[in-house]
Amino acid sequence: MSEPKLKARLWVQAAIRRCDVLGIPAVVVRKGDADAGVVLVKLNRGAAGCEVFSQVRDAAGRLAWLRATGPLPVPEDRADAYIARQREVDWDLWVLEVEDREGRLPLDEPILG
Repeated sequence: MSEPKLKARLWVQAAIRRCDVLGIPAVVVRKGDADAGVVLVKLNRGAAGCEVFSQVRDAAGRLAWLRATGPLPVPEDRADAYIARQREVDWDLWVLEVEDREGRLPLDEPILG
């Protein structure tokens, strides 16, 4: 059985607060559906590149994150192209951009792949 899902707007607000507490810049690049939108998190590591994490459910129905752009950072234009493609098919999509050279993320859930 899946665990209850937190509304997207509330999850994004909480993630921004966690980043703020840690001194990590974070901004909502795109607002999606307040209740049911899927969230993408773009981690910008500066010269090291970017990673995009997509909100998914694991086999047991628990919230997790998928490394959508692969196991290693990619150039920012490639991360942005991935996000643009996802926006074309999912109008309810939220995009949160986090900038941290150390790679810190406001994600409590496991990261898959």
